[in-house]
Amino acid sequence: MADSTIAQNRRARHDYEFLAKFEAGIVLSGSEVKSVREHKVQLQGSYARVKGDEVWLQDAHIAPYANAGYATQDPTRDRKLLLRKKEIRRIQELLGEKGLTLVPLSMYFKRGKAKVELGVGRGLKHYDKREKMKERDQQMDVRRALRRGG
Repeated sequence: MADSTIAQNRRARHDYEFLAKFEAGIVLSGSEVKSVREHKVQLQGSYARVKGDEVWLQDAHIAPYANAGYATQDPTRDRKLLLRKKEIRRIQELLGEKGLTLVPLSMYFKRGKAKVELGVGRGLKHYDKREKMKERDQQMDVRRALRRGG
């Protein structure tokens, strides 16, 4: 999938149950690309929004590049995501359902291009998270028991 992962949104994987995932390109300025190559990206707390026929990444923090000179960008500015019209229509259909959100899961380079993995997800309730943790603990106990016994 990814040539090299830049950033992951682990919190989103914990807080949401994802129904669909999409890969999108991202429009960056030259100094932002250099900052991304240095892994100075924070996706936690960011989200994506469909505006008209375009998808925008909002509140993703890309630190200003140290050697950028005088032309620095706002680190949390909205950035356009590049998707096919068919994919944007599919996302709009999914987001039409109540309680679904478009969240960036990770950013990575693929064949030299920066990509963002987006997930359409439903927020988990506190008790859902506890159930998930309980299941994971039970699976770990079973694996541990099998290792000891076998």
